[in-house]
Amino acid sequence: MKLIRIALPLIAAVVALAPLALSQEGPLVPDPPKGITSAEIIQKFAAKEKEFREARDQYTFRQDVRVQTMDGDTVTGEYREVFDVTYDNQGRHLENVVFAPQNSLTEILMSPEDLQDIRHLLPFVLTSDEIPEYDILYVGQQKEDELHCYVFEIAPKKIEGKKRYFQGRIWVDDADLQVVKTSGKTVPDIRKKNNENLFPKFTTWREQVDGRYWFPAYTKAEDTLHFRKAAYSDVQIREIISYTDYKRFGSKVRVTYEGKELPKANPQESPDKQPDEQKPQ
Repeated sequence: MKLIRIALPLIAAVVALAPLALSQEGPLVPDPPKGITSAEIIQKFAAKEKEFREARDQYTFRQDVRVQTMDGDTVTGEYREVFDVTYDNQGRHLENVVFAPQNSLTEILMSPEDLQDIRHLLPFVLTSDEIPEYDILYVGQQKEDELHCYVFEIAPKKIEGKKRYFQGRIWVDDADLQVVKTSGKTVPDIRKKNNENLFPKFTTWREQVDGRYWFPAYTKAEDTLHFRKAAYSDVQIREIISYTDYKRFGSKVRVTYEGKELPKANPQESPDKQPDEQKPQ
């Protein structure tokens, strides 16, 4: 987020947030995996992530984005956008904005990098094509609700040009060897003369769709951005992003899971089973 340097009257916004269930996280145990090496786990989940990315490009869904500045528990400004991700007859990606009230943020400005992160890095995907760009370290095992997970630390080996990266932790379900949770931040922060563009820490939880893919369901960020040259040196921020209504799009593109082609969507069938309503807070 870029700082807005001219102090404007703060606009209060009252937002009713649906109560969400807390995710139950067990202690991190540094035991090595049994019956499989950490390198094999990385290879397998990265291959699944590549399938996941290709499959998600054949699903329509709704993304609800809420970015708020806070003063304690009081909302002082908000950016809100709700859009449906759909496709045309040629399978081209479309975004149809269904709700976008006036932006009331006065302390920060949504930058192009923020919008890019919201669409592509908060639902972070680490495929076999991208593995060479990252250092990946196995750190242990941990329970996430009823899932037993392998935990890895992820960091870019180097920053190249204007490319955006993820840095943090990922949780890989030991049964499906798919990523079910990510927590960290997008990098790099941008600090130049007269241009500070900072990014908050976030966590994204996934839920299983169609009994196959772990798709992003909910992202939450609560952080304080520390600007060096500004009237507002510290800005408290909260981001809440939900991804709902996943439905297969009936196209000519092949969608695979574990190397097998999945049957094409039938628009006459009943809607796909939706993710559970319970999401972490």
